[in-house]
Amino acid sequence: MTGGPAAQTIDGWLTQARAELEAVSDSARLDAELLLAHTLQQSRTWLYTWNDKALSAGQQQMAEQLLQRRLGGEPVAYILGQRDFWSLSLAVAPSTLIPRADTETLIEWALELPLPANSRVLDLGTGTGAIALALASEQPSWQVSGVDFQRQAVTLAEENARRNHLERVTFQQSDWFSAVQGRFDLIVSNPPYIDEADPHLNQGDVRFEPRTALVAGNQGLSDLALIIDRAPDFLQPDGWLLVEHGWQQAETVCELLRQRGFTDVENRRDLGGNPRISGGRWPATAIV
Repeated sequence: MTGGPAAQTIDGWLTQARAELEAVSDSARLDAELLLAHTLQQSRTWLYTWNDKALSAGQQQMAEQLLQRRLGGEPVAYILGQRDFWSLSLAVAPSTLIPRADTETLIEWALELPLPANSRVLDLGTGTGAIALALASEQPSWQVSGVDFQRQAVTLAEENARRNHLERVTFQQSDWFSAVQGRFDLIVSNPPYIDEADPHLNQGDVRFEPRTALVAGNQGLSDLALIIDRAPDFLQPDGWLLVEHGWQQAETVCELLRQRGFTDVENRRDLGGNPRISGGRWPATAIV
């Protein structure tokens, strides 16, 4: 009579998982560590402190189930139900975009701006609430709010506010500016900006993310153009607009900002050196 699979050590499982993941992931080592750390409810550092510890049959089975999901292409963030962003731990769900490190470029730029101490800040298309919550975590005196057209996203963002003890950040359902009132010192957004014909939509983690959070018409520019056009109606004099976009869209987005009347228009590059965030100031003398 044969028993179950032979017991593996932590190091043995990680080595095997990394080898299998190389075919589907460019972060195979990190993926394997995150999956096993989640299984054992331990930190990634703990895995290497106790790398010769044997896994129980139950632990091995659970880790293997998670590994098979990742091998099928499912993003690690959806498998684990969470993603770290900035200094926050955020719950994620298939109804929202997975927060990405490149978006932290927007946070860094926003924190450099010469804004009033009690600034009002609006995050359009907030999703998990990542941008709004990161800004609020760094600037406790700012009045930060976020909107999303999906009720599930609003609920998730509210959960993340509680999870990170940032309940003062408010979220509401709104199709871009439709339910927004008042004026803001800063408006930020990571809107859909991928062309619906882009072949990358059928590759990697993006296959599992909601198309509504990724795809926009007019070669990915329609939502960006709408936000740039409408933002002055909701900005204070000398208020700022910062938007994330595709790396090939930087020149077009900056030109849209200038044509609308924004000044001090510039672009910032992401972690990979690609032009990713563009923004500008709505001058006090401008006519909306």
